[in-house]
Amino acid sequence: MSVILTQTDTTVGFLSQNKQKLQNIKSRSTTKPFIKVYKNFKSLQTRIPNAHKNLLRRSKKTTFIVKNRAFRIATYQLHSTLLHVPWYYSTSANAAGKNFERVFCEAKADIIIEDKNSLQEKEASSLIQLNTKHKRRLR
Repeated sequence: MSVILTQTDTTVGFLSQNKQKLQNIKSRSTTKPFIKVYKNFKSLQTRIPNAHKNLLRRSKKTTFIVKNRAFRIATYQLHSTLLHVPWYYSTSANAAGKNFERVFCEAKADIIIEDKNSLQEKEASSLIQLNTKHKRRLR
């Protein structure tokens, strides 16, 4: 699977179905999980507690954690159009612990998708952990 460099709804990101490639690019520990980005709510494979389903449907720029699995629903037009498969692993486009560097990212990506607004590092998504009754904001 290819590694795609693209603008997400929050920041510049790498997308791939190959977790190992992303771990190598980021020099990331194999124990640190990736976020899965789904093209829509229907393709989500995680059971969501009933109390939080409306929150998920209405959310924007938010990553959720349910049973130690992090995921997002792609609401950004370009991002969701890219998802011709049900999901991708996603991570910010930078070396671990560093800011976005275009040269580094272009060298690591197999496919670069850029719209007229270019690639811009922006604020990370909100991070909310959900369980059967409660939600907890982590970021």
